[in-house]
Amino acid sequence: MTQHEIHHLHRVGWLRAAVLGANDGIISTASLIIGIAAAQANQADILLAGCAGMVAGAMSMAAGEYVSVSSQSDTEKADIERERKSLGEDYEFELQELANIYEQRGLDYNLARKVAQQLMAHNALEAHARDELGLYENVKARPIQAALFSCGTFAVGAALPMFIAWMVPFVQLIPLVATSSLIFMAILGGLAAYAGGASVLTGAVRITFWGALAMGLTAIVGKIFGVTI
Repeated sequence: MTQHEIHHLHRVGWLRAAVLGANDGIISTASLIIGIAAAQANQADILLAGCAGMVAGAMSMAAGEYVSVSSQSDTEKADIERERKSLGEDYEFELQELANIYEQRGLDYNLARKVAQQLMAHNALEAHARDELGLYENVKARPIQAALFSCGTFAVGAALPMFIAWMVPFVQLIPLVATSSLIFMAILGGLAAYAGGASVLTGAVRITFWGALAMGLTAIVGKIFGVTI
């Protein structure tokens, strides 16, 4: 029976934005809550700060992703437009350029030129965008998608430590927020790795380590510079 390979590269755009958003939501909000709690603030002020951080962080993630990915998209469009112009001005040069690429990948000269001719006859711009510029339809920049995924997943990630901080007694707030957030991050890292076809354990350990470091440093800052809000 023929087995079909399953690839995950088409998920890289939205998966990166979703993981980045959720990860930042959990880490930044949990760290904020722990840092303020370590400064001896009361529970109401902690929740207010966490809520403000969640809204500000979600909008910041959306804006940052949109601007960043838009810049990438603009660069891709500019490169494609330059390629389109070059194809119109010197088709033979572009044909030879594509043939050289295939020859460098292992084809003999005659076969490389024949492949280049056939692909350019089918869609010259697409062939050059893919094989010369490395631009593929399934991984091209999508600013709106990146912004929405980052904003939404940040809010979801931030809501998790916020819910714990709201539900638990104040005296248990720091250990329970820290522990639950690390568990959330381990699950997130594992799920993200699984969705991308990578090692679940590596993904979970990597994100948990950095989350624990961020919360630990924030707690230290809260202790050192602790002032009641």
